[in-house]
Amino acid sequence: MQSFESKIAVVTGGGTGMGRELVRLLAAEGCHVAMCDVNPETMAESRAIALATAPEGTRVTTFVADVAKEADLEAFRDAVRVEHGTDHINLLFNNAGIGGGGSVIVDDRAEWERVFNICWFGVYYGTRVFLPMLIAAPEGHLVNTSSVNGFWATIGPNMAHSAYSSAKFAVKGFSEALINDFKLNAPHVKVSVVMPGHIGTPIVINSNRMLGRDPKEFDEEQLAQVRERFSKASGIDLSAVSDEDIRTGMIAQEEGFRDLALTTAARAAEIILEGVREERWRILVGDDAVALDAKVRATPEQAYDPDFFPDFIRLQ
Repeated sequence: MQSFESKIAVVTGGGTGMGRELVRLLAAEGCHVAMCDVNPETMAESRAIALATAPEGTRVTTFVADVAKEADLEAFRDAVRVEHGTDHINLLFNNAGIGGGGSVIVDDRAEWERVFNICWFGVYYGTRVFLPMLIAAPEGHLVNTSSVNGFWATIGPNMAHSAYSSAKFAVKGFSEALINDFKLNAPHVKVSVVMPGHIGTPIVINSNRMLGRDPKEFDEEQLAQVRERFSKASGIDLSAVSDEDIRTGMIAQEEGFRDLALTTAARAAEIILEGVREERWRILVGDDAVALDAKVRATPEQAYDPDFFPDFIRLQ
């Protein structure tokens, strides 16, 4: 699929981050785009940004949907059929995701499963719901967003990251399994699994708000939990740090993840679309993703040793 002009694309999580940039770049090429997200305001912003550089006649539509609910995605599919007047799509980007639910032991089970359900079932349901429309197209491409946490299930030795990592491993395995499945049963449909490293997106901010963890609204119990976890992760006693400083630190951490990444969301979207054009089934996004992938492959038995990540950071 060398050109996206006049194609029809579906993008989940299109309100911010990589999803917004995918919508923008696709529309700029004259691709008609249907996006979903849980936030109608950010989707409206994405639509306006996309239409500002899109050729006349390009359709960009929005739909409020929680990807963890198959019924929501079915309603989204039905809206795509009506609003785009089609029984097929050419591109499906299962992009939506959140973080959180780090520990299966100490974190709330509902939060753990909320993260897992969005990051895994959002991809599975999206594929199930829209696959018939992909197959109905003369050519189609399924693009599932995993993560470097789909081949390395941690973010360092001092912090649990089990919900997100488990889901991203599932996305990677599912996508790889579909390669042969599609070759046998729908050879005109391609599949890619995207594994980004640290990308400059508001995923940390969005995740905390969705999970009811806005630092500005934390009560004393929540602040005490944050203080304890930060102390454990950093090895620094934070018992004397004020509540206000804890809040400020959390906000700075959220904004730093978005603003200090080496790879922007715009560049990430460019890399993804380049990979689609080249029909690469495995798309690593960011130099950190490439380097981490190489290190895990080189020393898989040491991947979860305490010095693995510090050594990786030192060599960058």
